[in-house]
Amino acid sequence: MMQLLGKVALVTGAARGIGRGIALRFAEEGAKVGVIDLDEAACQTVVNEIHAAGGEALALGADISNETQVNRAIQRVQDHLGTVTVLMNNAAVMPSGKIHETSVADFDRCLAVNLRGTFLMCRAVIPGMLAVGKGSIIHMSSVTGILGLPGIAAYSATKAGLAGMARAMSTDYARLGIRVNSVSPGTIDSPMLHDFLAAQKNPEPLRQQFDDMHPIGRVGTVDEVASVCVFLASDAASFVTGANYTVDGGLSVKGEQPQD
Repeated sequence: MMQLLGKVALVTGAARGIGRGIALRFAEEGAKVGVIDLDEAACQTVVNEIHAAGGEALALGADISNETQVNRAIQRVQDHLGTVTVLMNNAAVMPSGKIHETSVADFDRCLAVNLRGTFLMCRAVIPGMLAVGKGSIIHMSSVTGILGLPGIAAYSATKAGLAGMARAMSTDYARLGIRVNSVSPGTIDSPMLHDFLAAQKNPEPLRQQFDDMHPIGRVGTVDEVASVCVFLASDAASFVTGANYTVDGGLSVKGEQPQD
C-alpha cells in the first residue's frame, strides 16, 4: 500500500530484533530509512536487505547516548536522504536483576540509552520537522512500564518514562504539525527476549510462562509491533497524538506476571 511513500524515517536500535523489523517494514511501505545502531556492520546488513528489495536506506553507526555522534548521524541522514519526518526511538538496553543486584554502571547505561538517547534524537530531528511543518515521533515503551514484572526494575523505569515523555511532548508540538506517540509491546519473540531468558536460572519454564500469561496464549511477533508503528508513522494516524498503544495480546488488561 506504500503508506509511508515520500517520508524519511530514522529507526534507532535497528540492527536486529524489533528495530530491524520496523526498518524493513518502513522501507517496504515506501519510506527512505536511516538505520542507526552501535553496530554499523549489522546496520549495513539491514540496509543491504532494503536495497535488495528496491528501497533506499543508509547505515549509521552511532551511540545515541552521545550527543556528538547523534548530531553527526542526523546530518548524514539529511545530506543523503532528506529531512527526517518519522523518528522511531526503539534503541534500548535491558539489564536484568532486582535493584540491589543491579550495578550503578548498568543502571546509568540503561538511563543513558533508553531515556537520554531518545531525548537527544528528538532534540536533533525536531528542528527539521518544525521547518517542514510535519512529523511523527514514536517512542518504544513497554508494558513493563505499566506492570510490575520481576527482575527488570531499571528497564521498567525507563519505559514508563518514555510513555510519559511522549504524552508531554505531544502537548508541546500538537499545533506545530508533529505528532508524538508511544508503543508498549508485551513479550515479543525477539533477540532481547532471548537474551533475557539466557540470563535466567530456569529459562525454559519461564519461556512457557511468557506464552501462558498473555490472554491470546502466545508472545507477539516483531511484525505485529511493526504494523502498529507503520500506522502511527503514516498519515492514517493524522488525528492520533499523545497515545500509548499497547501491543501485548491483552497482557496489560489481565495483569498476570511471570515469577522468577
